[in-house]
Amino acid sequence: MIKVDNVKKKFVRYKNKKEKEEFYADNGISFDAKDGEIIGILGPNGAGKTTLLRMIAGILEPTEGNITFDNMNYKNNEIEIKKNLAYLSGNTKLYDTLSCYELLKMCADIYGVEEKKTEERIKEISKTLNIEGFLYNKIGSLSTGQTQKVNIARCMVHNPKYYILDEATTGLDIISSQIILNFIKEEKKKNKTIIYSTHYMEEAENICDRVIMINKGIVITEGTPEEIKNKTKTTNLRDAFFSMIGGGLDEE
Repeated sequence: MIKVDNVKKKFVRYKNKKEKEEFYADNGISFDAKDGEIIGILGPNGAGKTTLLRMIAGILEPTEGNITFDNMNYKNNEIEIKKNLAYLSGNTKLYDTLSCYELLKMCADIYGVEEKKTEERIKEISKTLNIEGFLYNKIGSLSTGQTQKVNIARCMVHNPKYYILDEATTGLDIISSQIILNFIKEEKKKNKTIIYSTHYMEEAENICDRVIMINKGIVITEGTPEEIKNKTKTTNLRDAFFSMIGGGLDEE
């Protein structure tokens, strides 16, 4: 289980050359993600989703609050946590000159996967994500959808317990998106803990057990998709979100 307890992240920005101000990208966010559960993190651009996921993944340190993985924190158990964690960023760059196979082999070596298990794992992942046809192609020659599949594959190679996925299907065609969503559902069946951020409300409604909606760094509602729709008297999560924020976005 991943537990996020009253997490805050403060940054400093400059309004002009002389004047600066502090602001919270995330301000007091709390939730649990249980084993075998997909938690959706939903919100508009600038809501604080990526900052939150980066803190959960151990890339950023919270200004306040605590994040634990099965009661382990980063301060005392960073290596153990990261050995069992997969983080997919919306802007992860891969090595264009490597083949897909070479990248997966390198990632497996980094995580200390045994060589025999590495070959078995790469074969299994290639079939699951349908990348067998371009496994030995250079990454630089792949399409956007193919590259994203390889990006997901490198997250899977060490068989992690926790998945932190940020905008996993952005920019993908419907077939590539469905392959990745099916993979996420299969990992859930294996009792993995999955935190999934997306702009696509329909996608979240399809795969998430519970949803955390955030806006301007705070949680505005949470619950199952059905609970949220019932609470807002709407028929879909998109309308539910706009109902919660009063019908419009105030972008700064």
